[in-house]
Amino acid sequence: MSKNSEKNIKEKIEQALEILKSIGLPKQQQNDRSALTLLALVGLKPNEDWIDAQAPLIGITPIMDFIRDHYNKEYAPNTRETIRRQTMHQFVDAGIAVSNPDRPKRPVNSPKWCYQIAPDALELIRLFNTKSWNKQLSEYRKRRATLAERYAKERDMRMIPLKINGDIKLTLTPGKHGKLIKGEHPQFLTKNCQFG
Repeated sequence: MSKNSEKNIKEKIEQALEILKSIGLPKQQQNDRSALTLLALVGLKPNEDWIDAQAPLIGITPIMDFIRDHYNKEYAPNTRETIRRQTMHQFVDAGIAVSNPDRPKRPVNSPKWCYQIAPDALELIRLFNTKSWNKQLSEYRKRRATLAERYAKERDMRMIPLKINGDIKLTLTPGKHGKLIKGEHPQFLTKNCQFG
């Protein structure tokens, strides 16, 4: 591989990371694996420009093959589930990818399960590194809550509000300690607590 190829690979990964961060993917998806997955999802090779991004239907194994063939990163076969659960699920949740657009009711265990970049995400990604990027990114983010914001909102919605002695306000995460405080063990705080 030439130095130019290595440089192009590194640059494309950094740019893909910048895109993921800009559209609000959580920190757990701001990594090389997710950047490479995004590049495979849009079929973008190291020497191509973002305007060349495409929208192929692609499964996890072909994603891994694309990454190996064009970005010289070999993932072990047992990494398929990591890519599926820790990258593609979040891409779908964020609305930047769609599962099975050709057959939405495809069974989960189907070997033909595939993904495609969402049309509005593709439109935005093609503008990366252009004068229109910032304006379109702003419009895109107005239309959609970022995944990081949505996860934070869901986490907040699960919190249990608690008042102690009528004036101390706390919120508890759901779980065993919440049950304990809620009154399943009356000797613990409950006579001075109000929920809600």
